[in-house]
Amino acid sequence: MKQFELKDNNLTLTSKPSPLFVRILILFFSLTSILVPIGGMVGSMINGYRFHFGFLMSIGIFGVLGFYLLRVFLWNSYGKEVILFTQNNVTYEADYKWFKDGKKIKNIDFPNYSIRPIGYEDENFGALIIDSEQDCIESVIKMPNEQLEDLIIKLKTVANNTYK
Repeated sequence: MKQFELKDNNLTLTSKPSPLFVRILILFFSLTSILVPIGGMVGSMINGYRFHFGFLMSIGIFGVLGFYLLRVFLWNSYGKEVILFTQNNVTYEADYKWFKDGKKIKNIDFPNYSIRPIGYEDENFGALIIDSEQDCIESVIKMPNEQLEDLIIKLKTVANNTYK
């Protein structure tokens, strides 16, 4: 499966979905973290207990945990990185389908492309690094080195056309 798409000056790297069982497990714990404290508060109030600050604390703490797990689920299901090359800048954005991380705009005039090894040597996986003297962007998507080498060749062609 090819994990990148390069159209004009727009590069999209997609993460490989994790196994279905793992994603279902993460989603289950995410929803449980959010719904159990709310259910506990409602159940306690129905049984005659008064509302107190501990309910809000548990909803807040477990809500943050549930939100984090939801982000992990979305990244493992739909995660992709969008990198846009312009004349003097490279724009990076992580896309989780339901929401996106803040855009990072880096001043990279003449980019260099390299591979950061990930995992064991014999696995031959890595991540893309785009850097120059001023700044650096590191991808977090793990891809086979063969795909990365093919991508770097294509990116150098795009760079020659963009930075003339």
